[in-house]
Amino acid sequence: MSTKTTLTPVKEIERDWYVVDAADQRLGRLATEVAQVLRGKKKPNYAPHMDTGDFVVVVNADKVVVTGKKSEQKLYRRHSGRPGGMKTETFNQLQARIPERIVEKAVKGMLPKNALGRKLFTKLKVYAGPDHPHTAQSPQTLTVNTTGAN
Repeated sequence: MSTKTTLTPVKEIERDWYVVDAADQRLGRLATEVAQVLRGKKKPNYAPHMDTGDFVVVVNADKVVVTGKKSEQKLYRRHSGRPGGMKTETFNQLQARIPERIVEKAVKGMLPKNALGRKLFTKLKVYAGPDHPHTAQSPQTLTVNTTGAN
């Protein structure tokens, strides 16, 4: 006798909202935790081909840290699509210019590289300061301890 696994219909999946404070958090470890919540991996109804994750609001993205010499040596590249259109900048330069992009790129790199990953990425909201416009969703605080004090 075989048993069938039944999946929860997409309409019935509950989506919670979480707020993560990125102040003094390590970038990579913060991104892995956020990516797992976006993906819904810790939920009992997780399925790898479905969007079962929650919304995540990251605040204080301008205060995220990296270890070692990554702040001077880590490069962020973008290309205009034209010949010779490659632009590079360091972690420090990008953090001074657009601090939200650092967290976005780190989390996006940990999501699937397909249509599901693009859909999951839309549920990530990143803000440089401590304020965000999502208070109406009454988000819960998600505690992520990535400061290295284990």
